[in-house]
Amino acid sequence: MLINLSDVLSDQHKTVEETVPFTMDTIRLKSGNYPVVSSEPVHVRAEHVKGKELLITAETSLAVMIPCDRCLEDVRYDFVLNCTRHVDIGLSDAELTEELDESNFIDGYHLDVDKMLFHEILGDWPEKVLCREDCKGLCGVCGRNLNTGSCDCEDPGLDPRMSVVRDLFKNFKEV
Repeated sequence: MLINLSDVLSDQHKTVEETVPFTMDTIRLKSGNYPVVSSEPVHVRAEHVKGKELLITAETSLAVMIPCDRCLEDVRYDFVLNCTRHVDIGLSDAELTEELDESNFIDGYHLDVDKMLFHEILGDWPEKVLCREDCKGLCGVCGRNLNTGSCDCEDPGLDPRMSVVRDLFKNFKEV
């Protein structure tokens, strides 16, 4: 969704305040595509600070389905986004100072709301998602979800790659 910023950047410096729909239906990352299952409209406010500096705020909430890191069952993950960006569209990224944010979501006189929110979602993306704290994951032999029941596979025991760690702890206890 694009918002025209020409009123803010004109000599009148009018504040632009709009509520627009959240239009992304999927979050696409290198790790996969994650469907957006619900979203609230985005409230955006852009105001003139000085020169070509703008203060842009955006607020919304959305829910995305992300697979559990252990059992791969879909988990609903809620994002509450309240972002504020202080940008100067007269400067290149190389000229930015510490108090200014990148403005790669502004093209000419248009604010790309989806692009700005995508960067916010990416920054808030969870490192690990579990369907529940005690998720048992998948059987390493047959792939069955162990949360729904056990399987008849033989327990392979400790991963052979972990024997070095086991021996290290064994020696540590003897000392």
